[in-house]
Amino acid sequence: MSRTSEMMNCKEYIEALTVDPTFEGGAGHVEACAECQAYRTQMLTLNDEIASALEIAVPVLQMPQLPDLDTQNVASLSDRRVLSKPVWFALAASVMLAVAIGVRLSEFGVTYGTLEEQILAHVDHEPTAFLVSNTRVSNSHLASAVPADIAVLNHDAGIITYARNCVINGNEVPHLVIQGEFGPITILLMPEESIAEAKLLEGDNIRGVILPVGSGSIAIVGSREEQLDRVRRNILDSVMWST
Repeated sequence: MSRTSEMMNCKEYIEALTVDPTFEGGAGHVEACAECQAYRTQMLTLNDEIASALEIAVPVLQMPQLPDLDTQNVASLSDRRVLSKPVWFALAASVMLAVAIGVRLSEFGVTYGTLEEQILAHVDHEPTAFLVSNTRVSNSHLASAVPADIAVLNHDAGIITYARNCVINGNEVPHLVIQGEFGPITILLMPEESIAEAKLLEGDNIRGVILPVGSGSIAIVGSREEQLDRVRRNILDSVMWST
């Protein structure tokens, strides 16, 4: 079965769309997944913005008047090559692809001084996670993002509208989102990130906290207006590490 017609999961679809924003495959998946629909819209918008930026108006080249030359001592330039329109399109596509991949991979290879800095940077790099939604992720989608060998999770924390695996400090961790009073609230389950005490997170428009939970920790990040104390206990009561 070809990749165009097969039923893809979120990870496969996001990877395909990141490489090619105009990817038309995975129709069966994207029609049923609000998160991937939102990500596809975001990538197509970015694609259009990059294409528009590459449409640079170039003035007509005016060649200066040259003096008469002694052509007997000048070599012919008849074999010179110029870039054809398809070549220019290929170059533009390469630039667009590099930018698109950079959007998804910009946080890799970057060294952060603290866990707090890395979490704030990671949240900044996941704009689709901050889409307001009333659509609960499916149980199978949630189970894929939070495998049983990492944690047991129930829905008491709230309606989970986003669930994906992300990388923090080289470890794959579940990235979840619930809807708060003032917008989406990000939850990062980090069973391998042990901390001695709670750490505050302060961003330009967001704030949060990293809480020690057993041998690991959980990060909770929301808008500056969000009263995170209201949801903290529900989240802690909803997660049980499997190891």
